[in-house]
Amino acid sequence: MPAETDSAAAEALAGAVWVDLVEPTRADEALAERMLGLEIPTRDELKDIEPSSRLYTDGGAAYMTASLMVKAESDLPFLTDVAFILTPERLLTVRYADPRSFEIFRTAMRRIPGGCSSPTVMVTRLLETIVDRTAEILEIAVTRADKLSLEVFGDKRHLSRRPPRYLEDRVVQVSALHRLIAKTRDSLLSLSRVLTFLHGLPALQSDRDSLELCRTVTRDVQSLSEHANFVAGNITFLLDASLGLINLEQNAIIKIFSIASVVLLPPTLIASIYGMNFEFMPELHVAYGYPLTLVAMVLSAILPFFFFRWKGWL
Repeated sequence: MPAETDSAAAEALAGAVWVDLVEPTRADEALAERMLGLEIPTRDELKDIEPSSRLYTDGGAAYMTASLMVKAESDLPFLTDVAFILTPERLLTVRYADPRSFEIFRTAMRRIPGGCSSPTVMVTRLLETIVDRTAEILEIAVTRADKLSLEVFGDKRHLSRRPPRYLEDRVVQVSALHRLIAKTRDSLLSLSRVLTFLHGLPALQSDRDSLELCRTVTRDVQSLSEHANFVAGNITFLLDASLGLINLEQNAIIKIFSIASVVLLPPTLIASIYGMNFEFMPELHVAYGYPLTLVAMVLSAILPFFFFRWKGWL
């Protein structure tokens, strides 16, 4: 059985410029290592954050690991580590998730001018697609940020009709958006390191078109990194502003209770005075004492109210 498997794998790999291993088992990794003569990094090895473990050469193969965004449109985006192994014969990718950029690249491969006849062209074109997808993710984040901004700082006529916990829900959404941007920036940083490493490889130096494309993609990554920093700043402002509005609304509620207590204090004082049970109180025998007391209580409440209005506190 192993001999038949090796034979079938060798036939499938014949002439292949790109080999994509998606969630390979240990048996798949062992088979690929026998057929390609390469050491395939495991899932745990891909998670290593040491630069020496993510970018290195071994014999005639260059090993590069980048962190790519997965499920960016969902509520739980995450980063997955993808290995790019470049040899003179082919490009090998190892991944344990399915970033959308790979699907986009497979669909667009046949439309690439000149095709992808060499591993260097294949890896630079694939990285170009990944960077384009990252730019699309940033645009998604910008669109979400604009929508949230309108919801938080919307029409002033509707601010007083917000449902309960409206701003609190917006804060949760802004926090999720901030998480998306943070992971996108991490992905751009890893892509920048991969492109810098790739640019210095002899295989790329001898391919002028791939080298120029690598430079272009590197500039795109730098521009996207600056744009991601700008978007992150806007999202941070939106988060701070949302928290500030929550504090303002809470302060307004406390202000209403404070003013209400001050307005009701004089009537309470009058009612307390004439609610005392002393035998000798001159006002007890006044014929119009009760209505006069009521009028005094009302006036003592109205006068502070208009005073607050005059001072602009209401």
